[in-house]
Amino acid sequence: MLRLLLEKQVEVKAIYLIWGLRRTTTGGNKYRRQRHSVPIEEPVLYIHMTSSMRQEKQKNPFFKQHSPLPLETIQRLSKHANMKLAVLGASGRTGQYLVTQALQQGHEVTALVRNVGKIPLKHENLKVVEANIFSADSLSEHFQGQDVIVSCLGFSPKLFSSISGYTDSMSAIVKAMREAKVDRIIVITSWYTEPNSRQNSPIILRVFLLPVYRTVLNNIYEMENFLEKECSDLNWTAVRPPDLQSMPATDKEFLTHEGYFVPGDSGPPARNIVSRGDLARFMLLQLESNEWTRKAVSICTK
Repeated sequence: MLRLLLEKQVEVKAIYLIWGLRRTTTGGNKYRRQRHSVPIEEPVLYIHMTSSMRQEKQKNPFFKQHSPLPLETIQRLSKHANMKLAVLGASGRTGQYLVTQALQQGHEVTALVRNVGKIPLKHENLKVVEANIFSADSLSEHFQGQDVIVSCLGFSPKLFSSISGYTDSMSAIVKAMREAKVDRIIVITSWYTEPNSRQNSPIILRVFLLPVYRTVLNNIYEMENFLEKECSDLNWTAVRPPDLQSMPATDKEFLTHEGYFVPGDSGPPARNIVSRGDLARFMLLQLESNEWTRKAVSICTK
């Protein structure tokens, strides 16, 4: 297989031998035993794929016939696999945490913002571009070649009129994704987007805060329905956090629930707060997981 790869002049980033014994990444001739989450019956070559190789795998019959492991397994096994992310709302409070963590993990980030001056961060894997989030034409050129679109967009509430920022921007994003042939998106929504679910919120939240954010939650709910009903061709994940604190990521365990809030042991919500750093951490964890594909998941931390 190695000979075939070389004949094809494929861009190979790293190759390991997997068969109970795995070569260490520190060099030399030492080997260490390693358990794997997939059964391996015979020696195979493990190819650490770059983004261009992942695209080649999808369209080239050579990869379909000779790749030893599914693409999802390759990404899960590799601790060094990087991806190309286009981040919307990158200059926002959650977006900044997500961009920083993504760069720390080795991903290549294209930050799409209204004002490039709002992101002073400099990094060799960071590209900051100006874009109109309501224009598919403006977005599609920056979506070309990306692996995942991540939306950290947020819009302010209005007391006496509805808002449409979430649905309008998502309509443009989805159109641009289809034009650029990108099929994965991770988007922030919220707890209590479904109106009836708000009756489960704590009384102070229900009486004083939710009425203020009613227009925001209603529009997010419309956006979630749009993803569910109109985007079956996309691998979308909607992450629903509770109230957000501008705090860095922790190592706390996540609690998740496929509903409009995370219930506690007795039924009421478990916790009504999560740090923006932890929200970003959970969103980046979805890059390696299919658990919440085409689903909305409510989260909090223990």
